[in-house]
Amino acid sequence: MPGFLLHASATVICSHGGQAMPTMLNPRVKVSSQPIVTQPTMYTVAGCPFVTGGNPLPCVTASWVTAAVRVKAGGVPVLMQDSQAITVPNGVPLNVLVTQFRVKGM
Repeated sequence: MPGFLLHASATVICSHGGQAMPTMLNPRVKVSSQPIVTQPTMYTVAGCPFVTGGNPLPCVTASWVTAAVRVKAGGVPVLMQDSQAITVPNGVPLNVLVTQFRVKGM
């Protein structure tokens, strides 16, 4: 199913509400004047409020396990709104809340 491509300004959070940001962007491909993000890119998570047993255990990073099947940039699959990611150390998903709405991929 087609989904919108992720770009630098997409709003992505962990399941606990921490803000996730890409560590790398693809500067050669842009949508809505923003560089896109490809699958090998790790995301860092800031402000995760998760606490277990009274001790903070925030999400720190996330890696993407699914990406576009047909759309690639520089030979690498691009990330889309419905791509799936898992955080470390908690193993919860990232949620894409807002992205551009002009370019779709599969």
